[in-house]
Amino acid sequence: MATSDERRTVANRYDSPEVWREVDTYFNDALLTEDEALKVARESSVDTTLPHAEVAPNQAAFLALLVQTAGARRVLEFGTLAGYSTIWLARAVGTSGRVVTLEKSSQNAMIARRNFERADVSDQIDLQLGTATELAEQLIANQVEPFDFVFIDADKPNNPNYLAAALKLTKPGSLIVIDNVVRNGAVINAESGDDRVEGVRTVTEDVANNPELEAVALQTVGVKGWDGVIIARRR
Repeated sequence: MATSDERRTVANRYDSPEVWREVDTYFNDALLTEDEALKVARESSVDTTLPHAEVAPNQAAFLALLVQTAGARRVLEFGTLAGYSTIWLARAVGTSGRVVTLEKSSQNAMIARRNFERADVSDQIDLQLGTATELAEQLIANQVEPFDFVFIDADKPNNPNYLAAALKLTKPGSLIVIDNVVRNGAVINAESGDDRVEGVRTVTEDVANNPELEAVALQTVGVKGWDGVIIARRR
C-alpha cells in the first residue's frame, strides 16, 4: 500500500493547490487501499504516451464503487493507457465479470498487459488494440452482449463518437461515465478553439438532448487539478 509520503510525491507532479492535494492525501490514507500492483500500474504511466494522465486513486476507487453499486458485470473502457483504472474496474466486476478496454497505442498496451498480469486480472480483461471508434464499430457489428458500464477516457475530440457507440453497446439501466469534462473551467468558453473543449461541449449537448439519458456533471478538485465527470444513466 502506498504511504502518505509516496502519495504526496505523486500529488506534487500536478498543478493544483497544496490544500487540494493534502485533502486527497488525507482521505486516501483513511479510506483507500492501493496495493503494490496498483501502485506500480499508476507509476508506470510515466512510460506511456500520456505520462501521468491516469485517473487519481480516489477517482478510480469511485469508478469501482459505481460498478459495484450498479451490479455491473460487463464493462467497456475507452482508453487504457497503463491500465490503472482497468485494474480497478476488473476487480470491481469480480472473477465472473469482463472488462473490454480499447487502446490505440501498442506501447501503452504492452505496459498495460504487464500490469494486468501483475495484478492477476488478465483473465478478466480483453484489451483490444486499434482506433477506439473502429474497435467500437466492430463490437457493434458483432452484436456483443450489452455492457452494464462504460467509462469514456480517451481523446476528447472523439467524445461524441464514443458516446454514440456506447449508446449502441448498452441497455436500459447501464451507466456511462465521461471523464475530464471541466478542463480547468475551459468548458464554459464557447469560443475556446481547443478541440478537446469542443469535444466536451458537443458530447454534453448530445447527452442533454438525448431522451434516453438522465445525467449529472460533477466538478472535482484534487491531485489532478480542477476537472470533473459526466455520469449518465440509460432510462
